Amino acid sequence: MSDTALLIIDMQGALLGDAHEAEACLREIADLAGRARSAGVPVFYLRQRLPDVPADLADVHPAVAPLPGDVVLDKDSADSFLQTGLGDSLDRRAVRRVVVTGFASEYCVDSTCRSALSRGYDLVLVSDGHTTPERPPGSAPTAAQVIAHHNATLSAIQYAGRSIAVVPTAQVRFGGAPAV
Repeated sequence: MSDTALLIIDMQGALLGDAHEAEACLREIADLAGRARSAGVPVFYLRQRLPDVPADLADVHPAVAPLPGDVVLDKDSADSFLQTGLGDSLDRRAVRRVVVTGFASEYCVDSTCRSALSRGYDLVLVSDGHTTPERPPGSAPTAAQVIAHHNATLSAIQYAGRSIAVVPTAQVRFGGAPAV
């Protein structure tokens, strides 16, 4: 049994239409999900409820779609732990470390990372495994700047007794090796 879980947040077709480098992010997450499953690491999908969106667009993008055995939880807020059962599901599996990916960097990804730390989990944020919407030309900050800001902030933040790593997909390890 692994003490690590992979969280894939809000990678839904309806949300990714204007996401920064969405295809590259989808490739990284698909790679991580495959490696996690091969190592026996549970994969959790968090889906934002999108009541006014057609079902096919509200579903997780086909490039990273859940497989049998994965856990899919719906949510109504930016915090993936809030009223979803995620914490209980992780605790039942004796998870102590979460590897976080998904959409959107400054909202759901950030909220979930901070909530995980506050709930006692160690954190691995996949630096090339989260994205956010593009901004109109000339807007500041750009989507790339938002992503870089969250990578830098979460790599420097301190939570007593918690391990925090911000690393690219290639450095994430599952199985017998430490997560990073």
